[in-house]
Amino acid sequence: MKLRFACLAMLALSASMVSAEEKIEIGVPYATSGEEQKVYHNPVINHSAPDPTCIRVSDGTYYLYGTEDTRNMPIYKSDNLVDWIFVGTAFTDATRPAFPPEVTDKPASLWAPEIRYVKGKYVLFYSLARWGEEWLSTVGYAIADKPEGPFIPKGHVFTSHEVNVQNSIDQFFWEEDGKYYMLWGSFSGLYIIELNVADDLTITPKLETKQKVAGNAYEGVNLWKHDGYYYMFASRGTCCEGYRSTYTTVVGRSKNLFGPYVNKAGQSMLDNADELLLRGTEDNTFRGTGHNSILQEDDAHQTWMLYHAYFKPRVDGDEGRSVSLDRVDWVDGWPVMKNATPSTTAEVPVINGK
Repeated sequence: MKLRFACLAMLALSASMVSAEEKIEIGVPYATSGEEQKVYHNPVINHSAPDPTCIRVSDGTYYLYGTEDTRNMPIYKSDNLVDWIFVGTAFTDATRPAFPPEVTDKPASLWAPEIRYVKGKYVLFYSLARWGEEWLSTVGYAIADKPEGPFIPKGHVFTSHEVNVQNSIDQFFWEEDGKYYMLWGSFSGLYIIELNVADDLTITPKLETKQKVAGNAYEGVNLWKHDGYYYMFASRGTCCEGYRSTYTTVVGRSKNLFGPYVNKAGQSMLDNADELLLRGTEDNTFRGTGHNSILQEDDAHQTWMLYHAYFKPRVDGDEGRSVSLDRVDWVDGWPVMKNATPSTTAEVPVINGK
């Protein structure tokens, strides 16, 4: 996900509002004392945590990570996808990853995390980037024994030059049938490549497998498989211009992981054709809706999308991109969201024992 200079300037402010040492409750309880919670309100994280990525671990807890509007990448956890607690950052200033020395010695920003559990470790992928210097873009990764870290940088998967793709950010990791893949890209085409993942979690690309899967209108790619189709979600428009942002979330589908991904009319995402899934509200309460996490299932097998958006009014006065949650339904083989806009109030997910 690209960040505007204004977003980068907010890092110190955001970090001062939420320090890594604090454990603060982000979600708001909407049920009265002794009453079962039936509904929630968006945003579910009312602090800036753009480009969310989420994982549910073996004990049922959800963990969410975001681009570093809180320096060193914020981590939140939740029992129910609604009430989130800030638990720290993925890195410290001492462990903070940097560009590979062969790329540059300039300091890097940490964007667009992607969390997975791979070969017994929590693997956090991230984009190392600098605004406006798109050929420096690098996909790095770090590993940890626990979802709260500490995460130790392992190295990089590839640089823009190594894969010959400008602005190689917004990576998405996919595992299927014992094979590993990465999708990535930002307004220079979306690509997929197969990965070598060794037992020691050394990760390298199989360069001969690189293939373009979508045109230059997109970033923030991620996948979901449903009823035999691969659904490719992406964001198009401007992400980071406050309430002027035009970000929308769109989708195409394919029977094959490597595409072609098409819309309902059979037009290809390689030609920037897609189906609209989510947009901002007409009253500007939510704007810039996009860069969603991989979908999450609740215990009733309903699918849910966590995504970022500018929200007005913000209770903390921050102009950053908060995190909202909405259910994704499946109608005639396509994902749909109610009114194709963020909900202000909705029924809570079904979480057993919560």
